[in-house]
Amino acid sequence: MKLKGNHRWWVLGALAIGILAVGLDMTILNLALPILATDLHATNGELQWFADAYNLVFAAALLPAGLLGDRLGRKKMLIIGLTLFGVASVGCAYAGSAWELIAGRAFLGLGAALLVPLSMSIIPVLFSEKERPKAIGIWMMANAFGIPLGPIVGGWLLNNYWWGSVFLINIPLVVLALFAVFILLPESRSEMSQRVDFIGVIASSLGLVGVTYGVIEIGEKGWGDPVTLITLIAGLLVLVGFVLWERRVSHPLIDLSLFRSSSFTWGTILATVISFAMFGVLFLMPQYFLAVGGVDVQRAGLQLLPLVGGLLVGSQISDQLQSRFGAKIPIALGFLVLATGLIVGTNTGIDTGYGFTSVWITIAGLGIGFALPAVMDAAISALSAERSGVGSALIMAMRQVGGTMGVAILGTLLSTGYRNKLDLHGLSGEAAESVRRNVSAGVAVARQINSTTLIDSVRSSFIHGMEITLWVCGGVAALGVLITLSFLQTRVDRNVKSELEQTTVG
Repeated sequence: MKLKGNHRWWVLGALAIGILAVGLDMTILNLALPILATDLHATNGELQWFADAYNLVFAAALLPAGLLGDRLGRKKMLIIGLTLFGVASVGCAYAGSAWELIAGRAFLGLGAALLVPLSMSIIPVLFSEKERPKAIGIWMMANAFGIPLGPIVGGWLLNNYWWGSVFLINIPLVVLALFAVFILLPESRSEMSQRVDFIGVIASSLGLVGVTYGVIEIGEKGWGDPVTLITLIAGLLVLVGFVLWERRVSHPLIDLSLFRSSSFTWGTILATVISFAMFGVLFLMPQYFLAVGGVDVQRAGLQLLPLVGGLLVGSQISDQLQSRFGAKIPIALGFLVLATGLIVGTNTGIDTGYGFTSVWITIAGLGIGFALPAVMDAAISALSAERSGVGSALIMAMRQVGGTMGVAILGTLLSTGYRNKLDLHGLSGEAAESVRRNVSAGVAVARQINSTTLIDSVRSSFIHGMEITLWVCGGVAALGVLITLSFLQTRVDRNVKSELEQTTVG
């Protein structure tokens, strides 16, 4: 169903505000962790679960959320998701114990799992083929802008108010989104009524939880921990089993015929590749600004803004390129520009000024802006209105896996490069172990013992690990160029989409 006039853009704007709240919530919590440790008497394990509870529920609920939207109505489930996200935000703000906050974070993850894929699923329902790239660009910008905005807003709130304010900031955003969705968005759902694939729901949820939890634990305990590896491998095997089950069941949770469309298949794969590289940059740069640059968290958020600025400009240019040349040119160009920015970034050193850093992260943001909206459009173009919910959730699930694997693999490269370069001569065993943990801990130890030699070693070791990681990210981006040129079609395959829609109706 298409809305008349500008109403559909108002709806998209409202959903973008809701997505902004999700992006804020992903980064704003990190600032409050030291205060939460004191006020809620939280242990290190409980602090970890403040983040893990959100991530695990979000991963587990993605595909079921898409199914519910298609079956029960996307507007209805968006309203439920927004309401749940708002109520959970209030619950987190006024939590009186660590486990109350963990429970609140789990419900936040459930609200986000409904909001993120279903907000994307209304794009092919409301917008024409010509309008869709611009709509996806707006959605992506809202998703990206919350990442650097979290530390900026969070730092100001924590300097002026109590820690609960970092959750209450969600409320006005949620209320605005709810109002516009309730008033303006028409209901849409799949006209097909079929049995629920409960085995598929359980298998997909367990598999995504296993992979996500395994990756989280790799960040904490490394690849050598047997429980971590068993959890990760078990999650991957369950996902393989899920795919095999979906191929044989009569009413699958996800329609594997979607992968008959090269646009959907390669668009989704390339979106996952971008997530891998992008999450690596977002994992690296805050640590660089804080530990090497010596700025506070709020300033680190501000210094990430050139990345968002490049993304904003790139998405606008990408929209114009798509309308003239199709998706293949902006995507290939985007991966090329992203690879260039990342490789230039390998020249970053201890004494490198912010001017140089801002240039290469702007180039990287420009490349992401060129490629990501076009890649998402290529994937979404294969989705009919009948299955936009589950299809969008599948895209987001694969991006989730790509992003979490990116953090795990690139984080391991960073840690290995960092630890191999350290000079720990003369340190006690306890101090040396603290320095090996991460660059922030290393800087803290160096300042505690007032050792300029150690702080130089810590910072140069981090730069060494960062250089290795950026080379790998650049290589992954270059691989994206090859995949795009080799497999992605210039225009959407309308015949495939038509066949898919006929299959769905039949």
